[in-house]
Amino acid sequence: MKRHAYQTEMLNWCETLKEQVIQQGRFDRFAAQIDRIFHTLQDDGLTEAEWYEQASGLYRDITQSEEPDEPRAFVPIGKHVLPKLPYSYSALEPYISREIMKLHHTKHHQSYVDGLNHAELELKKARQMKQYDLVAHWERQLAFHGAGHYLHSIFWFSMNPNGKRRPTGALFQMIDSSFGSYSAFKEQFSQAAKKVEGAGWAILVWAPRSGRLEILAAEKHQLYSQWDVIPLLPLDVWEHAYYLQYKNDRAAYVDQWWNVVDWREAEKRFEQAHRVMWPLY
Repeated sequence: MKRHAYQTEMLNWCETLKEQVIQQGRFDRFAAQIDRIFHTLQDDGLTEAEWYEQASGLYRDITQSEEPDEPRAFVPIGKHVLPKLPYSYSALEPYISREIMKLHHTKHHQSYVDGLNHAELELKKARQMKQYDLVAHWERQLAFHGAGHYLHSIFWFSMNPNGKRRPTGALFQMIDSSFGSYSAFKEQFSQAAKKVEGAGWAILVWAPRSGRLEILAAEKHQLYSQWDVIPLLPLDVWEHAYYLQYKNDRAAYVDQWWNVVDWREAEKRFEQAHRVMWPLY
């Protein structure tokens, strides 16, 4: 990805964040930080990684800034939206093509958002009308589309053309403790992704019930996995994620995917998730 195009993507992302806090009535709280970051993103003396760190820092501060006594924002029923990507559709080339990224994001992920919104509205209506046969149907639709939307929303931010390709700190130590080494984890995760039956995901999760990391495989988005775990790093192995470029060679796609992984997102998620500790059974 060309440097100027990436700089423009970061500026557009921050503009979206600015619009978000304006709509929430919180602009005054972030005005100085936003102004400073816009100036930083126009500094051609910085690297792409430094631009990303500034933009992602603003995103983190905005999304984690609710005070304990401040009502937490929520998504009204049927009002989920497609998240904007923090990079262009061509940013992950040559490992994931622009054509795949655009189709995957604007068509496939959008369909999960639309399906989730529709299922929520219909489920609300069916429950109010006590139409319990329809409730069962819309609960299945809710599980499929909801899991698809949420996993994709983590997936996009787990990749970046200038990302952190290897974890460090607490997450690295937990990977070493849970799997023996980072190389052992990477091999096990790759094999899990390559061997998912049909369409699905490989997911690194924090398991509060066992106090360690685990690698899970999910068919479709919601089947044959576990409850009571927190996803940290998901890899989409549905054919729409790779077929236009890799045809039926899922293994090649999985191997190349490591070239665009950004561990910063997983580290941020782990920093929050590992505080959740249930009684160990």
